Amino acid sequence: MSDIQTEQERNGAHFDPAIMLEARERTRAIMHRVAAAIRPGMAEEEAVALMRRSLKDAGMLRGWHGIHVRCGRNTLKDFEEKSDPGVMLGENDIFFVDIGPVWRGHEGDAGATFVIGDDPEMLKAAVDVKAIFDTAQARWRSDGLTGPALYRFVEAEATHRGWLLNLEMTGHRLSDFPHAVKHDGPLIEADFVPSGGLWVLEIQIRHPSRPFGAFYEDLLFG
Repeated sequence: MSDIQTEQERNGAHFDPAIMLEARERTRAIMHRVAAAIRPGMAEEEAVALMRRSLKDAGMLRGWHGIHVRCGRNTLKDFEEKSDPGVMLGENDIFFVDIGPVWRGHEGDAGATFVIGDDPEMLKAAVDVKAIFDTAQARWRSDGLTGPALYRFVEAEATHRGWLLNLEMTGHRLSDFPHAVKHDGPLIEADFVPSGGLWVLEIQIRHPSRPFGAFYEDLLFG
């Protein structure tokens, strides 16, 4: 392992891989539970409030980043952009969730896309963004891809499936809270084979002509 990798993958004295995995599992479980309760006619702001209450009830009181629920045209926006206000989920619509709570001092981060109704292209987007992640993770495992090579592979997969990739979503570290004091650089610039259980692969795709996109993220596991 190079000195650069050692520095970018350092953790705090209390870091525990088992707690990191537990934080991941709890975060993803809450994300799916709340997503299942989101209904047509609900505004993004209502969905965010529901997620905040659910995280509080689960004892995940502190988040290392804010709660994002994006629907309709707001699914084109990335992490740094604010949603257009007042957007409500339609009868045939798409939305994604992105949450980053803290559990027992370790950071969780989960994002996924969900579809209401039967729009075939929206359904395909939700399936494809997860499939791109799974395929990329498998290639990282088998071929030992670096961060830049991983995102080149992701871009090629997105293009092959007919989507445009948002390269502003570049992946990042997770650790014991806060990871930013250890390393805050993007996965796409990690010029080494990233270790499992420490890096989040983020993927955001968009339709080439219609105003919607899809998002998925999770920890890479070896």
